Amino acid sequence: MTTARELSDELLTVAFDADPVEATLRGVPGWDDRLPDPSADAAAGIARRAEDVARRARAGGDDPVTRAVVAQQADAVAGRARAGLVEHTHAEGLNAPVALLLTALPLVRPVDAQGARDYLTRLSAFPAYLDALARRQRDSPKRPVAHLVDAAVARLDRHLADPVDPLADPLRATDLHDECAALLTAEVRPAFERYRDFLRTEIAPRGRSQDEPGLCALEGGAETYAMLVPLYTTTAHTPEELHRIGLDLVEALDREYEEIGARVFGPLPAREVRARLLADPAMRWKSAEEMTALAKATIERAERVAPDWFGTVPAESCRVRAVPEADAPNAPLAYYMDPALDGSRPGTYYVNTFQATERDRFSAEATAFHEGVPGHHFQISLAQGRTDLPTLRRFASVESYLEGWALYAERLADEMGLYSDDVARLGMLSGDSLRAARLVVDTGLHALGWTRRRAVDFLRDNAVMPDVDIHSEVDRYIENPAQALSYMVGRLEIQRLRGDAERRLGDRFDIRAFHDLVIGGGPLPMAVLADVVDRWVDHVGP
Repeated sequence: MTTARELSDELLTVAFDADPVEATLRGVPGWDDRLPDPSADAAAGIARRAEDVARRARAGGDDPVTRAVVAQQADAVAGRARAGLVEHTHAEGLNAPVALLLTALPLVRPVDAQGARDYLTRLSAFPAYLDALARRQRDSPKRPVAHLVDAAVARLDRHLADPVDPLADPLRATDLHDECAALLTAEVRPAFERYRDFLRTEIAPRGRSQDEPGLCALEGGAETYAMLVPLYTTTAHTPEELHRIGLDLVEALDREYEEIGARVFGPLPAREVRARLLADPAMRWKSAEEMTALAKATIERAERVAPDWFGTVPAESCRVRAVPEADAPNAPLAYYMDPALDGSRPGTYYVNTFQATERDRFSAEATAFHEGVPGHHFQISLAQGRTDLPTLRRFASVESYLEGWALYAERLADEMGLYSDDVARLGMLSGDSLRAARLVVDTGLHALGWTRRRAVDFLRDNAVMPDVDIHSEVDRYIENPAQALSYMVGRLEIQRLRGDAERRLGDRFDIRAFHDLVIGGGPLPMAVLADVVDRWVDHVGP
Protein backbone atom coordinates (compact mmCIF):
# COMPACT_ATOMS: atom_id res chain seq x y z
CA MET A 1 0.00 0.00 0.00
CA THR A 2 1.23 3.51 -0.82
CA THR A 3 2.13 5.41 2.35
CA ALA A 4 0.57 8.74 3.29
CA ARG A 5 3.86 10.54 2.70
CA GLU A 6 4.23 8.95 -0.74
CA LEU A 7 0.68 9.99 -1.64
CA SER A 8 1.44 13.50 -0.40
CA ASP A 9 4.52 13.73 -2.60
CA GLU A 10 2.64 12.29 -5.57
CA LEU A 11 -0.12 14.86 -5.24
CA LEU A 12 2.46 17.63 -4.92
CA THR A 13 3.87 16.56 -8.28
CA VAL A 14 0.38 16.68 -9.80
CA ALA A 15 -0.29 20.12 -8.32
CA PHE A 16 3.01 21.56 -9.53
CA ASP A 17 2.57 20.01 -12.97
CA ALA A 18 -0.70 21.95 -13.07
CA ASP A 19 0.96 25.15 -11.82
CA PRO A 20 4.77 25.13 -12.17
CA VAL A 21 5.06 28.79 -11.18
CA GLU A 22 3.57 27.97 -7.80
CA ALA A 23 6.41 25.50 -7.25
CA THR A 24 8.96 28.22 -8.03
CA LEU A 25 7.30 30.71 -5.69
CA ARG A 26 7.32 28.06 -2.97
CA GLY A 27 11.04 27.50 -3.55
CA VAL A 28 10.52 23.88 -4.65
CA PRO A 29 12.98 22.94 -7.42
CA GLY A 30 12.17 21.00 -10.56
CA TRP A 31 9.60 23.19 -12.26
CA ASP A 32 11.52 26.46 -12.68
CA ASP A 33 11.73 26.28 -16.50
CA ARG A 34 8.02 25.69 -17.13
CA LEU A 35 4.73 27.52 -17.55
CA PRO A 36 1.31 25.88 -17.07
CA ASP A 37 -0.34 24.03 -19.95
CA PRO A 38 -3.67 25.87 -20.34
CA SER A 39 -5.25 23.32 -22.72
CA ALA A 40 -8.44 21.44 -21.88
CA ASP A 41 -6.68 18.10 -22.45
CA ALA A 42 -4.00 18.99 -19.91
CA ALA A 43 -6.63 20.04 -17.36
CA ALA A 44 -8.52 16.77 -17.83
CA GLY A 45 -5.32 14.83 -17.31
CA ILE A 46 -4.53 16.73 -14.11
CA ALA A 47 -8.05 16.07 -12.82
CA ARG A 48 -7.79 12.32 -13.48
CA ARG A 49 -4.42 12.07 -11.73
CA ALA A 50 -5.66 14.03 -8.71
CA GLU A 51 -8.85 11.98 -8.44
CA ASP A 52 -6.79 8.79 -8.43
CA VAL A 53 -4.67 10.12 -5.56
CA ALA A 54 -7.82 11.09 -3.63
CA ARG A 55 -9.28 7.60 -4.05
CA ARG A 56 -6.15 5.92 -2.72
CA ALA A 57 -5.80 8.37 0.17
CA ARG A 58 -9.34 7.55 1.30
CA ALA A 59 -8.67 3.82 1.15
CA GLY A 60 -7.09 4.05 4.61
CA GLY A 61 -3.71 3.19 6.07
CA ASP A 62 -1.03 5.05 7.99
CA ASP A 63 -1.14 8.68 9.19
CA PRO A 64 -4.87 9.48 8.91
CA VAL A 65 -4.32 13.24 9.26
CA THR A 66 -1.99 13.40 6.27
CA ARG A 67 -4.31 11.13 4.27
CA ALA A 68 -7.26 13.42 5.02
CA VAL A 69 -5.27 16.46 3.90
CA VAL A 70 -4.13 14.68 0.73
CA ALA A 71 -7.69 13.63 -0.12
CA GLN A 72 -9.06 17.14 0.34
CA GLN A 73 -6.23 18.76 -1.58
CA ALA A 74 -6.57 16.24 -4.39
CA ASP A 75 -10.27 17.06 -4.60
CA ALA A 76 -9.34 20.74 -4.80
CA VAL A 77 -6.78 20.21 -7.59
CA ALA A 78 -9.24 18.12 -9.57
CA GLY A 79 -12.09 20.52 -8.93
CA ARG A 80 -10.18 23.57 -10.10
CA ALA A 81 -9.05 21.73 -13.21
CA ARG A 82 -12.59 20.62 -14.06
CA ALA A 83 -14.11 24.05 -13.27
CA GLY A 84 -12.38 25.54 -16.32
CA LEU A 85 -12.27 29.07 -14.93
CA VAL A 86 -9.27 29.74 -17.18
CA GLU A 87 -11.72 29.91 -20.08
CA HIS A 88 -13.47 33.05 -18.83
CA THR A 89 -11.26 34.64 -16.16
CA HIS A 90 -9.13 37.56 -17.31
CA ALA A 91 -8.64 40.46 -14.90
CA GLU A 92 -8.59 39.43 -11.24
CA GLY A 93 -4.93 39.61 -10.29
CA LEU A 94 -4.74 36.53 -8.06
CA ASN A 95 -6.77 34.19 -10.28
CA ALA A 96 -6.64 35.27 -13.94
CA PRO A 97 -3.87 33.30 -15.68
CA VAL A 98 -2.02 36.12 -17.46
CA ALA A 99 -2.46 38.72 -14.71
CA LEU A 100 -1.22 36.18 -12.16
CA LEU A 101 1.94 35.46 -14.17
CA LEU A 102 2.68 39.15 -14.62
CA THR A 103 2.36 39.60 -10.86
CA ALA A 104 4.22 36.48 -9.79
CA LEU A 105 7.18 36.11 -12.13
CA PRO A 106 8.89 39.43 -11.27
CA LEU A 107 9.09 38.06 -7.70
CA VAL A 108 11.25 35.11 -8.76
CA ARG A 109 14.86 35.28 -7.63
CA PRO A 110 17.06 32.54 -9.14
CA VAL A 111 19.52 31.23 -6.59
CA ASP A 112 22.21 30.05 -9.02
CA ALA A 113 23.26 30.05 -12.69
CA GLN A 114 21.00 27.12 -13.54
CA GLY A 115 18.05 28.92 -11.96
CA ALA A 116 18.76 31.97 -14.13
CA ARG A 117 18.95 29.80 -17.25
CA ASP A 118 15.69 28.10 -16.25
CA TYR A 119 14.02 31.50 -15.95
CA LEU A 120 15.06 32.31 -19.52
CA THR A 121 13.63 28.99 -20.70
CA ARG A 122 10.37 29.82 -18.93
CA LEU A 123 10.21 33.23 -20.62
CA SER A 124 10.79 31.61 -24.01
CA ALA A 125 7.67 29.49 -23.41
CA PHE A 126 5.38 32.53 -23.25
CA PRO A 127 4.49 32.67 -26.97
CA ALA A 128 3.34 29.03 -27.01
CA TYR A 129 1.56 29.47 -23.67
CA LEU A 130 -0.37 32.56 -24.79
CA ASP A 131 -1.30 30.96 -28.11
CA ALA A 132 -2.61 27.86 -26.32
CA LEU A 133 -4.55 30.01 -23.86
CA ALA A 134 -6.10 31.97 -26.71
CA ARG A 135 -7.13 28.73 -28.45
CA ARG A 136 -8.88 27.46 -25.35
CA GLN A 137 -10.67 30.74 -24.71
CA ARG A 138 -11.64 31.05 -28.38
CA ASP A 139 -13.13 27.55 -28.42
CA SER A 140 -14.97 27.86 -25.11
CA PRO A 141 -18.73 28.53 -25.10
CA LYS A 142 -18.34 30.22 -21.70
CA ARG A 143 -18.49 33.97 -22.22
CA PRO A 144 -16.52 36.16 -19.80
CA VAL A 145 -17.83 39.38 -18.26
CA ALA A 146 -17.12 42.10 -20.81
CA HIS A 147 -15.84 44.85 -18.52
CA LEU A 148 -13.34 42.44 -16.96
CA VAL A 149 -11.96 41.62 -20.40
CA ASP A 150 -11.54 45.37 -20.92
CA ALA A 151 -9.68 45.53 -17.60
CA ALA A 152 -7.37 42.72 -18.73
CA VAL A 153 -6.64 44.58 -21.97
CA ALA A 154 -5.83 47.71 -19.97
CA ARG A 155 -3.52 45.68 -17.72
CA LEU A 156 -1.64 44.37 -20.76
CA ASP A 157 -1.48 47.87 -22.22
CA ARG A 158 0.19 49.09 -19.03
CA HIS A 159 2.64 46.23 -19.12
CA LEU A 160 3.55 46.82 -22.74
CA ALA A 161 3.90 50.57 -22.20
CA ASP A 162 6.34 50.12 -19.32
CA PRO A 163 9.82 50.98 -20.63
CA VAL A 164 11.34 48.79 -17.91
CA ASP A 165 9.80 45.34 -18.33
CA PRO A 166 9.15 43.82 -14.88
CA LEU A 167 9.66 40.35 -16.34
CA ALA A 168 13.35 41.22 -16.64
CA ASP A 169 13.66 41.94 -12.90
CA PRO A 170 14.82 38.45 -11.85
CA LEU A 171 17.86 38.63 -14.16
CA ARG A 172 18.78 42.34 -14.00
CA ALA A 173 21.82 41.70 -11.82
CA THR A 174 23.02 38.62 -13.75
CA ASP A 175 25.17 37.96 -16.80
CA LEU A 176 22.02 36.91 -18.66
CA HIS A 177 20.37 40.31 -18.47
CA ASP A 178 21.13 41.29 -22.08
CA GLU A 179 19.96 37.93 -23.39
CA CYS A 180 16.79 38.27 -21.33
CA ALA A 181 16.12 41.76 -22.69
CA ALA A 182 16.60 40.56 -26.26
CA LEU A 183 14.22 37.63 -25.69
CA LEU A 184 11.57 39.89 -24.20
CA THR A 185 11.83 42.33 -27.11
CA ALA A 186 11.93 39.80 -29.93
CA GLU A 187 9.51 37.13 -28.72
CA VAL A 188 7.72 37.70 -25.45
CA ARG A 189 6.36 41.22 -25.86
CA PRO A 190 5.05 40.51 -29.40
CA ALA A 191 3.25 37.48 -27.94
CA PHE A 192 1.61 39.67 -25.31
CA GLU A 193 0.61 42.12 -28.02
CA ARG A 194 -1.04 39.31 -30.02
CA TYR A 195 -2.88 38.06 -26.95
CA ARG A 196 -4.03 41.57 -26.02
CA ASP A 197 -5.36 42.09 -29.55
CA PHE A 198 -7.11 38.72 -29.37
CA LEU A 199 -8.89 39.76 -26.18
CA ARG A 200 -9.83 43.11 -27.62
CA THR A 201 -11.12 41.93 -31.00
CA GLU A 202 -12.45 38.40 -30.35
CA ILE A 203 -13.32 38.03 -26.67
CA ALA A 204 -14.52 41.45 -25.50
CA PRO A 205 -17.26 41.75 -28.16
CA ARG A 206 -18.92 38.53 -27.01
CA GLY A 207 -18.60 39.23 -23.30
CA ARG A 208 -21.67 39.03 -21.11
CA SER A 209 -23.09 42.06 -19.34
CA GLN A 210 -22.92 43.13 -15.72
CA ASP A 211 -26.50 41.91 -15.36
CA GLU A 212 -25.36 38.27 -15.56
CA PRO A 213 -21.92 38.11 -13.92
CA GLY A 214 -22.25 34.90 -11.91
CA LEU A 215 -21.48 31.29 -12.74
CA CYS A 216 -25.18 30.51 -12.75
CA ALA A 217 -25.41 32.52 -16.00
CA LEU A 218 -23.19 29.94 -17.74
CA GLU A 219 -24.19 26.49 -18.90
CA GLY A 220 -23.27 24.11 -16.08
CA GLY A 221 -22.21 27.05 -13.96
CA ALA A 222 -24.54 26.37 -11.04
CA GLU A 223 -23.13 22.85 -10.77
CA THR A 224 -19.59 24.21 -10.94
CA TYR A 225 -20.31 26.62 -8.10
CA ALA A 226 -21.91 23.88 -5.99
CA MET A 227 -18.68 21.90 -6.46
CA LEU A 228 -16.40 24.84 -5.59
CA VAL A 229 -18.20 25.80 -2.36
CA PRO A 230 -17.14 22.72 -0.32
CA LEU A 231 -13.66 22.81 -1.86
CA TYR A 232 -13.11 26.29 -0.44
CA THR A 233 -15.04 26.00 2.84
CA THR A 234 -14.26 22.32 3.61
CA THR A 235 -17.75 22.15 5.12
CA ALA A 236 -21.09 20.74 4.00
CA HIS A 237 -22.83 24.15 3.93
CA THR A 238 -24.90 24.80 0.82
CA PRO A 239 -24.82 28.18 -0.95
CA GLU A 240 -28.28 28.93 0.39
CA GLU A 241 -27.22 28.17 3.98
CA LEU A 242 -24.16 30.37 3.67
CA HIS A 243 -26.28 33.18 2.25
CA ARG A 244 -28.50 33.07 5.35
CA ILE A 245 -25.54 32.84 7.76
CA GLY A 246 -24.12 35.94 6.14
CA LEU A 247 -27.36 37.89 6.45
CA ASP A 248 -27.64 36.97 10.14
CA LEU A 249 -24.04 38.01 10.84
CA VAL A 250 -24.49 41.35 9.08
CA GLU A 251 -27.49 42.06 11.30
CA ALA A 252 -25.68 41.00 14.50
CA LEU A 253 -22.68 43.23 13.77
CA ASP A 254 -24.92 46.29 13.86
CA ARG A 255 -25.06 46.05 17.67
CA GLU A 256 -21.27 46.17 17.94
CA TYR A 257 -21.11 49.15 15.61
CA GLU A 258 -23.52 51.00 17.86
CA GLU A 259 -21.63 50.11 21.06
CA ILE A 260 -18.15 51.04 19.87
CA GLY A 261 -19.40 53.84 17.62
CA ALA A 262 -21.02 55.55 20.61
CA ARG A 263 -17.58 55.98 22.18
CA VAL A 264 -16.25 57.59 19.00
CA PHE A 265 -19.15 59.57 17.49
CA GLY A 266 -21.84 59.53 20.17
CA PRO A 267 -25.07 57.47 20.00
CA LEU A 268 -25.83 56.63 16.36
CA PRO A 269 -27.51 53.80 14.46
CA ALA A 270 -25.05 51.32 12.92
CA ARG A 271 -25.66 52.56 9.39
CA GLU A 272 -24.74 56.11 10.41
CA VAL A 273 -21.59 54.91 12.20
CA ARG A 274 -20.48 53.28 8.95
CA ALA A 275 -21.39 56.40 7.01
CA ARG A 276 -19.35 58.60 9.37
CA LEU A 277 -16.32 56.38 8.90
CA LEU A 278 -16.58 56.81 5.15
CA ALA A 279 -17.46 60.51 5.14
CA ASP A 280 -14.92 61.88 7.64
CA PRO A 281 -11.88 63.25 5.75
CA ALA A 282 -9.73 62.49 8.80
CA MET A 283 -10.27 58.79 8.09
CA ARG A 284 -8.46 59.02 4.72
CA TRP A 285 -4.76 58.62 4.09
CA LYS A 286 -2.66 61.67 3.33
CA SER A 287 -0.16 59.75 1.21
CA ALA A 288 1.02 56.33 0.08
CA GLU A 289 4.04 56.70 2.35
CA GLU A 290 1.77 57.12 5.38
CA MET A 291 0.01 53.85 4.49
CA THR A 292 3.19 51.79 4.43
CA ALA A 293 4.62 53.48 7.53
CA LEU A 294 1.60 52.61 9.66
CA ALA A 295 1.59 49.05 8.33
CA LYS A 296 5.21 48.60 9.40
CA ALA A 297 4.58 50.08 12.84
CA THR A 298 1.53 47.87 13.39
CA ILE A 299 3.41 44.70 12.43
CA GLU A 300 6.30 45.62 14.74
CA ARG A 301 3.88 46.20 17.66
CA ALA A 302 2.23 42.83 17.13
CA GLU A 303 5.56 41.01 16.95
CA ARG A 304 6.58 42.43 20.34
CA VAL A 305 3.44 41.14 22.09
CA ALA A 306 3.07 37.81 20.29
CA PRO A 307 5.18 35.64 22.68
CA ASP A 308 2.52 36.17 25.38
CA TRP A 309 -0.04 34.44 23.12
CA PHE A 310 2.05 31.92 21.19
CA GLY A 311 4.53 29.40 22.50
CA THR A 312 6.38 29.47 19.17
CA VAL A 313 6.86 32.49 16.90
CA PRO A 314 8.48 32.71 13.44
CA ALA A 315 12.23 33.25 13.30
CA GLU A 316 11.89 35.83 10.52
CA SER A 317 9.97 39.09 10.82
CA CYS A 318 7.23 40.03 8.36
CA ARG A 319 8.42 42.40 5.63
CA VAL A 320 6.10 45.20 4.43
CA ARG A 321 6.07 46.52 0.84
CA ALA A 322 3.76 48.50 -1.46
CA VAL A 323 2.00 46.61 -4.27
CA PRO A 324 3.95 47.14 -7.52
CA GLU A 325 2.55 50.13 -9.39
CA ALA A 326 1.60 48.21 -12.54
CA ASP A 327 -0.43 45.67 -10.56
CA ALA A 328 -2.09 48.06 -8.12
CA PRO A 329 -5.22 49.13 -10.09
CA ASN A 330 -6.55 45.55 -10.23
CA ALA A 331 -4.93 44.21 -7.05
CA PRO A 332 -6.71 43.61 -3.73
CA LEU A 333 -6.47 46.15 -0.93
CA ALA A 334 -3.70 44.06 0.63
CA TYR A 335 -2.23 40.58 0.41
CA TYR A 336 0.52 38.38 1.81
CA MET A 337 3.16 36.65 -0.32
CA ASP A 338 4.51 33.50 1.30
CA PRO A 339 8.22 33.12 1.98
CA ALA A 340 10.03 30.77 -0.40
CA LEU A 341 11.11 27.45 1.08
CA ASP A 342 14.63 27.99 -0.25
CA GLY A 343 14.97 31.31 1.58
CA SER A 344 15.18 33.36 -1.64
CA ARG A 345 12.15 35.51 -0.72
CA PRO A 346 10.91 36.54 2.75
CA GLY A 347 7.28 36.56 3.79
CA THR A 348 5.90 39.92 2.69
CA TYR A 349 2.75 41.91 3.45
CA TYR A 350 1.83 44.00 0.39
CA VAL A 351 -0.15 47.22 0.88
CA ASN A 352 -2.05 48.60 -2.11
CA THR A 353 -1.27 52.33 -2.22
CA PHE A 354 -3.18 52.94 -5.48
CA GLN A 355 -5.37 56.05 -5.07
CA ALA A 356 -4.21 56.18 -1.47
CA THR A 357 -6.04 59.38 -0.54
CA GLU A 358 -9.35 57.71 -1.49
CA ARG A 359 -8.76 54.75 0.83
CA ASP A 360 -9.68 54.53 4.50
CA ARG A 361 -7.14 54.29 7.28
CA PHE A 362 -9.38 52.96 10.06
CA SER A 363 -9.10 49.37 8.78
CA ALA A 364 -5.31 49.45 8.38
CA GLU A 365 -4.48 47.84 11.72
CA ALA A 366 -6.95 44.98 11.30
CA THR A 367 -5.64 44.35 7.80
CA ALA A 368 -2.05 44.21 9.05
CA PHE A 369 -3.05 41.71 11.76
CA HIS A 370 -4.82 39.61 9.11
CA GLU A 371 -2.13 39.60 6.45
CA GLY A 372 0.89 39.79 8.72
CA VAL A 373 1.06 39.21 12.48
CA PRO A 374 -0.51 37.14 14.00
CA GLY A 375 -2.32 36.18 10.78
CA HIS A 376 -0.91 34.80 7.55
CA HIS A 377 2.73 35.46 8.34
CA PHE A 378 2.64 33.54 11.62
CA GLN A 379 0.64 30.60 10.32
CA ILE A 380 2.48 30.19 7.03
CA SER A 381 5.98 30.74 8.41
CA LEU A 382 5.46 28.30 11.27
CA ALA A 383 3.98 25.69 8.96
CA GLN A 384 6.90 26.00 6.58
CA GLY A 385 9.25 25.42 9.49
CA ARG A 386 7.74 21.98 10.14
CA THR A 387 10.31 20.12 8.06
CA ASP A 388 9.24 16.87 9.72
CA LEU A 389 5.91 17.04 7.87
CA PRO A 390 5.40 16.03 4.25
CA THR A 391 5.97 19.07 2.03
CA LEU A 392 2.29 19.22 1.03
CA ARG A 393 1.25 19.49 4.69
CA ARG A 394 3.40 22.59 5.11
CA PHE A 395 1.53 24.72 2.58
CA ALA A 396 -1.68 22.94 1.61
CA SER A 397 -4.16 25.38 0.06
CA VAL A 398 -6.99 24.86 2.54
CA GLU A 399 -8.64 28.24 2.11
CA SER A 400 -11.08 27.95 5.02
CA TYR A 401 -8.17 27.23 7.34
CA LEU A 402 -5.77 29.82 5.91
CA GLU A 403 -8.25 32.67 5.66
CA GLY A 404 -10.24 31.55 8.70
CA TRP A 405 -7.11 31.81 10.83
CA ALA A 406 -6.24 35.23 9.43
CA LEU A 407 -9.74 36.54 10.16
CA TYR A 408 -9.60 34.98 13.63
CA ALA A 409 -6.34 36.90 14.09
CA GLU A 410 -8.16 40.20 13.59
CA ARG A 411 -10.36 39.50 16.63
CA LEU A 412 -7.49 37.92 18.55
CA ALA A 413 -5.53 41.15 18.13
CA ASP A 414 -8.18 42.93 20.23
CA GLU A 415 -7.70 40.38 23.01
CA MET A 416 -3.96 40.97 22.71
CA GLY A 417 -4.49 44.72 23.27
CA LEU A 418 -3.05 45.61 19.87
CA TYR A 419 -5.65 48.05 18.52
CA SER A 420 -4.54 51.60 19.16
CA ASP A 421 -8.03 53.06 19.76
CA ASP A 422 -11.76 52.61 19.17
CA VAL A 423 -11.47 53.91 15.62
CA ALA A 424 -9.17 50.99 14.88
CA ARG A 425 -11.69 48.67 16.57
CA LEU A 426 -14.34 50.01 14.22
CA GLY A 427 -11.90 49.04 11.50
CA MET A 428 -11.93 45.52 12.95
CA LEU A 429 -15.72 45.54 12.70
CA SER A 430 -15.50 46.77 9.12
CA GLY A 431 -13.41 43.68 8.36
CA ASP A 432 -16.05 41.47 9.93
CA SER A 433 -18.76 43.24 7.95
CA LEU A 434 -16.93 42.62 4.71
CA ARG A 435 -16.38 38.92 5.37
CA ALA A 436 -20.00 38.45 6.48
CA ALA A 437 -21.17 40.34 3.40
CA ARG A 438 -19.01 38.09 1.24
CA LEU A 439 -21.15 35.13 2.26
CA VAL A 440 -24.17 37.02 0.97
CA VAL A 441 -22.67 38.55 -2.17
CA ASP A 442 -20.65 35.58 -3.45
CA THR A 443 -23.61 33.23 -3.14
CA GLY A 444 -25.91 35.95 -4.46
CA LEU A 445 -23.83 36.35 -7.62
CA HIS A 446 -23.11 32.73 -8.39
CA ALA A 447 -26.12 30.82 -7.01
CA LEU A 448 -28.97 33.31 -6.84
CA GLY A 449 -28.43 35.28 -10.05
CA TRP A 450 -27.60 38.70 -8.60
CA THR A 451 -26.52 41.47 -10.93
CA ARG A 452 -23.22 43.21 -10.37
CA ARG A 453 -25.11 46.35 -9.37
CA ARG A 454 -27.01 44.47 -6.66
CA ALA A 455 -23.74 43.13 -5.27
CA VAL A 456 -22.19 46.60 -5.27
CA ASP A 457 -25.24 48.07 -3.55
CA PHE A 458 -25.23 45.40 -0.85
CA LEU A 459 -21.60 46.14 -0.02
CA ARG A 460 -22.33 49.87 0.03
CA ASP A 461 -25.15 49.32 2.50
CA ASN A 462 -23.48 46.82 4.80
CA ALA A 463 -19.70 47.14 4.52
CA VAL A 464 -17.44 50.13 5.12
CA MET A 465 -15.54 50.61 1.90
CA PRO A 466 -14.91 53.38 -0.61
CA ASP A 467 -16.21 52.76 -4.11
CA VAL A 468 -12.75 52.01 -5.50
CA ASP A 469 -12.56 48.99 -3.18
CA ILE A 470 -16.18 47.92 -3.54
CA HIS A 471 -15.91 47.58 -7.30
CA SER A 472 -12.60 45.72 -7.01
CA GLU A 473 -14.10 43.37 -4.41
CA VAL A 474 -17.13 42.50 -6.50
CA ASP A 475 -14.98 41.85 -9.56
CA ARG A 476 -12.83 39.58 -7.42
CA TYR A 477 -15.88 37.53 -6.42
CA ILE A 478 -17.01 37.31 -10.03
CA GLU A 479 -13.72 35.86 -11.25
CA ASN A 480 -12.76 33.85 -8.17
CA PRO A 481 -16.05 32.18 -7.21
CA ALA A 482 -16.45 30.67 -3.72
CA GLN A 483 -12.97 31.67 -2.49
CA ALA A 484 -14.40 34.63 -0.55
CA LEU A 485 -16.64 32.28 1.45
CA SER A 486 -13.68 30.69 3.17
CA TYR A 487 -12.84 33.62 5.48
CA MET A 488 -15.88 33.75 7.72
CA VAL A 489 -16.66 30.04 7.51
CA GLY A 490 -13.16 29.21 8.77
CA ARG A 491 -13.19 31.93 11.44
CA LEU A 492 -16.48 30.73 12.85
CA GLU A 493 -15.21 27.16 13.05
CA ILE A 494 -11.93 28.11 14.80
CA GLN A 495 -13.88 30.21 17.29
CA ARG A 496 -16.26 27.28 17.88
CA LEU A 497 -13.35 24.90 18.50
CA ARG A 498 -11.72 27.33 20.93
CA GLY A 499 -14.95 27.92 22.82
CA ASP A 500 -15.57 24.20 23.13
CA ALA A 501 -12.02 23.61 24.36
CA GLU A 502 -12.32 26.41 26.93
CA ARG A 503 -15.58 24.98 28.27
CA ARG A 504 -14.22 21.44 28.50
CA LEU A 505 -10.85 22.32 30.01
CA GLY A 506 -11.75 25.23 32.26
CA ASP A 507 -8.66 26.38 34.19
CA ARG A 508 -6.52 23.88 32.29
CA PHE A 509 -7.06 25.71 29.01
CA ASP A 510 -3.81 27.32 27.78
CA ILE A 511 -4.27 29.87 25.00
CA ARG A 512 -0.64 29.62 23.88
CA ALA A 513 -0.88 25.84 23.59
CA PHE A 514 -4.18 26.11 21.70
CA HIS A 515 -2.72 28.55 19.18
CA ASP A 516 0.41 26.45 18.74
CA LEU A 517 -1.81 23.42 18.10
CA VAL A 518 -4.01 25.18 15.56
CA ILE A 519 -1.22 26.68 13.46
CA GLY A 520 1.60 24.27 14.27
CA GLY A 521 0.59 21.34 12.08
CA GLY A 522 0.14 22.92 8.70
CA PRO A 523 -3.19 23.81 7.04
CA LEU A 524 -6.00 21.36 7.81
CA PRO A 525 -9.56 20.97 6.50
CA MET A 526 -12.06 22.07 9.11
CA ALA A 527 -13.26 18.57 9.99
CA VAL A 528 -9.68 17.35 10.41
CA LEU A 529 -8.79 20.35 12.58
CA ALA A 530 -11.81 19.57 14.76
CA ASP A 531 -10.54 16.01 15.30
CA VAL A 532 -7.03 17.30 16.15
CA VAL A 533 -8.39 19.77 18.72
CA ASP A 534 -10.72 17.15 20.18
CA ARG A 535 -7.85 14.70 20.73
CA TRP A 536 -5.76 17.49 22.31
CA VAL A 537 -8.56 18.35 24.75
CA ASP A 538 -8.92 14.68 25.70
CA HIS A 539 -5.17 14.50 26.33
CA VAL A 540 -5.01 17.70 28.41
CA GLY A 541 -8.21 16.97 30.31
CA PRO A 542 -8.57 14.75 33.38
